[in-house]
Order: sequence, then structure tokens, then C-alpha cells
Amino acid sequence: MEPLLHGIILAFGLILPLGVQNVFVFNQGATHNKFVNALPAIITAGICDTILIYLAVAGVSIIVFGFEWVKILLFLVGVFFLAYMGWGMWKNEPEINNHQKQNHFSPRRQVTFAASVSLFNPHAIMDTIGVIGTSSLTYTGYEKWVFTVACIMISWIWFFSLAIFGRKIGQFDKNGRFLKFMNQVSALIIWGMAVYMGYQLYSLVINALP
Repeated sequence: MEPLLHGIILAFGLILPLGVQNVFVFNQGATHNKFVNALPAIITAGICDTILIYLAVAGVSIIVFGFEWVKILLFLVGVFFLAYMGWGMWKNEPEINNHQKQNHFSPRRQVTFAASVSLFNPHAIMDTIGVIGTSSLTYTGYEKWVFTVACIMISWIWFFSLAIFGRKIGQFDKNGRFLKFMNQVSALIIWGMAVYMGYQLYSLVINALP
């Protein structure tokens, strides 16, 4: 019971803050007429989190924290992906009207963006590997698997719930103004994180210099 509760509480603590991944999944739920159309983003985010959590428990943290150049590479890729992600969100024009052509992210684009903000987000990687990976060292054998499954389960439940909540908001926003506002706020948040990540990248590079 202890590893189950530990995994649930820890996963909630890491996933609740408003991050790029959460913002994207929420927007996809809100801007599609049918919930099923947002499934590519939800499933991709869930799979990516599952991979990160598994790798964290498997001990990949030793590699990430052991080589400075790996951190620098992660942050460099993350800055460019977040900048691109923010641009895409800013330009997106949701139109909640069945008689008009809607400008939505295609399934392929959902998968690409969801994967990029999940797997190329250094903060998400550091949190997952650093916190969950370290916490998993407390357990062995069966208890470690219970802890791992609990963390993964919370991620999947959260992404589905987030998209459902976004869908409910989208149903009340018939003219798309609120969703347009949400897209712009999301873009600003994402760009802000990109700038902050760029500053951290600069610090890493300076500290790595002889």
C-alpha cells in the first residue's frame, strides 16, 4: 500500500503544475468538436510519460546526471522546440462553428507536438528522472513495480481528465474567443519557459567552460 500511495501522490505533485504538456493537451480537448479527435495528443502524452517514468525507474538518471554535455544537449533541443511550439499555438485560430472549416491540429501534428513537449522538455525529464527515479530507489522487486505503475496510471488519468475539461470549456465557447485567448496565453507561457530554459542553458555552458 505504501508504494502505491507514494507513487500516486508523487505523480500528482509533478504533473499538476501548468506546464507545456498540460497546456497542449487541454487545448486539443477544447478545440475539437469530438473528444475522440484529441486522442492522438492524449495517447502520445501518456505513452511519452510512461517511457520517461520507466526509464527513470530503470536507472537512466545515472547517465543524465553523470554527463554535463547530455544536460546541455537536452536544454538546447528544448529551447528550439518550445519556441516552435509557441509559434504554432499563437497562430492557431480555433473556430467553434460546425458550418465553418476548423483550423485544428491534425493527428500527425498532435503526435509530433505532444511527443516534442514531452520528450524534449528538459524540466519534465529532470523532474521525472530526478524525482521519480530517485524515489524508486526506496523500493525493490514487487514494490518497485507497484510504485512505477501508480505513477504511470496517474499520468494517463490526468491527461484524459485534462482533455475532457478542455472539451467542456470548448462547448461553452461558441465563438472561439476564449479559446483564442487561451491559445495566446499558452503561447506566452511556452515562450516564457523557452526563455527561462535558454538562460539555464547559458548557465550550463558557462559552468562547463574551463
